[in-house]
Parts: sequence; structure tokens; C-alpha cells
Amino acid sequence: MAGRWEEFGKYGADGIPGWLALARQLDDLITGPVSPVTNARGLGARLNYLLNRKGGIDALRTAGVTVKDQTIQGWHEKKTTPRKADLARIDSAYWDLRRRNAAPSLKARLRNEGRSRTVEIHPVDQSHVPEGRSREIAHRQVSLFGDIWDDMVDAWANADDEALDTIWDEIITDLGSDYDAYSYVAGVGFNAATD
Repeated sequence: MAGRWEEFGKYGADGIPGWLALARQLDDLITGPVSPVTNARGLGARLNYLLNRKGGIDALRTAGVTVKDQTIQGWHEKKTTPRKADLARIDSAYWDLRRRNAAPSLKARLRNEGRSRTVEIHPVDQSHVPEGRSREIAHRQVSLFGDIWDDMVDAWANADDEALDTIWDEIITDLGSDYDAYSYVAGVGFNAATD
């Protein structure tokens, strides 16, 4: 990660690492249950997805759910309720499988048939930074082509934060000498909704 923000937030700047902004934007592009996993409807939607998709049980096991298959079926049929720790594991398994299943469609949409797609970069919020400590950081736009989208989606689908950070550094390097001002951002935006 670039180094202008050695003590990020010390004077009140508010933002997140650029790679995390990429991951959150990609998360926003895929649909999922609106209800939380702690709600019966949200739990049911996640279990329905996991139990009716290839790799669902494997995703639950990878997430750390160790109960028997019939216990999972009992949760699905609302005969019993998972413990709090298992609810978090079910949610994690759902999103892991959902990301992997959405990745091929998302890659195709982001590649945009070979045309560029614009990424909007929203700079950190400095509204709480004392006068004299803030710096001027403009809203920026970067056009991305081709394989970088595939690499980004693969890193996101595999929860590879290090790879996403490397991709983010590649993106901001194209901003010129001020690139490291965008190591942290308020967010990023690009449109490519998926099914």
C-alpha cells in the first residue's frame, strides 16, 4: 500500500483502504438476502441457497459448520435453530459460495465486451480534519480495460485481500504523482450489476 497516510486517521480523516473499497463495491453488485442471518427469513434464504447449489455443503464445512447433515436439514426445515456461532458460519458460507457462483457473470459484465469501464474514486472524508492539516484531494475517474477486471473478481471471490491490494496499487499508480493520496478512500463506484 502506498505511504502518504502513514498515520491514517490521526487528524480525523475518515476512509477505508482502496482494496477494501473495491471488495465492498463488488459485494454491492451481487444480490443476496436483505434480512440478516439472525432473522428466520434471512437464515432460510441462506440455507435454501446453500442446500440447493453445488458446493453448498462444502462451503458450510469450509466455514466451520461441523454438525451432521441431518442437523443442517433440521435448520432448513425450521425444526431447530443454529447456535449464534453457526449463524455466523452459515452467513460466511453463503457469501463465499454466492461470490464464487457470481464471479463468471460479473467478470463478463465488467469486461464490458472489451470496452473500458470507468471507476470513480471518492477521496477520504476530511470534514473533521483541522484546518491546516487537510489536503486537497479531488474526486477521480480511471478507465480500466480487460484482464484487470478478471484479476479483481478472482481476488474478491477468493477473499485474497493481498491480491486486491496489489490491484488497487496498480489502479492508483495511473493517477500520476498524487497516486498515494488514494491509498485510503471514502469509496469507489462502478456499475455492473449481476443476476
